[in-house]
Amino acid sequence: MENILQNISVIRERIASACARAGRNRDEVKLLLATKTVSPERIKVALGAGCTLIAENKVQELKEKYTALKDTPHTNHFIGHLQTNKIKEILRYEVTCVESVDRWDLAQKLHNRLEAEGRTMDIFIQVNTSAEESKYGADPASVLELVKQVATLSTLRIKGLMTIGLFSAETEKVRECFRLLKQIQQDIVALGLPNVSPDELSMGMSGDLETAIEEGATIVRVGTAIFGQRVYPDSYYWNEEKGK
Repeated sequence: MENILQNISVIRERIASACARAGRNRDEVKLLLATKTVSPERIKVALGAGCTLIAENKVQELKEKYTALKDTPHTNHFIGHLQTNKIKEILRYEVTCVESVDRWDLAQKLHNRLEAEGRTMDIFIQVNTSAEESKYGADPASVLELVKQVATLSTLRIKGLMTIGLFSAETEKVRECFRLLKQIQQDIVALGLPNVSPDELSMGMSGDLETAIEEGATIVRVGTAIFGQRVYPDSYYWNEEKGK
């Protein structure tokens, strides 16, 4: 448990240093804890250290941890591939933002359920900036059209964009992914659409958060560098249905 606290301190310092190098205000970048496979007890340690934003990749884990965490103040995002038949559960377990809306069908069904419940929700549009078959996310060339469509749905507020950068040790190749997301954000802003204010850029994880911050990230999603290496590979979480 002490390791978690020490790791959070290291990550906060990494974020602060990256902001300083990029000439950005430290307060512009939020730390999101990616809590896949992490027990509620360990998550509570991080929450006790002042972290308030957490996210799951799988609805089942969200469900399993809900009761244990509900009385500890925090904000829940969802960052995994969302199947339409799991929308009811996302809402039941108090997710405040779905960062992984990547298709019109999902947006429509999410809207219909929210409308039936008299609710609204913040969402991010997920973009596949690395052009990898194994990754979810809207094709960059189709994002503007998707945003125009989703903007017509009154229950959904587009607050940002999310991407999973290229898993690569070549920093400049990873940087291209983040620069592309920033460019798409600027293109969306230029449209001036109602119900759309994509101020947030959720990009960068344990290994590449500095590069993401240099390119404009406002949320960095960190799991491994805080909670330690996981038993399952990342592909287990990002590819819930792909390739089956």
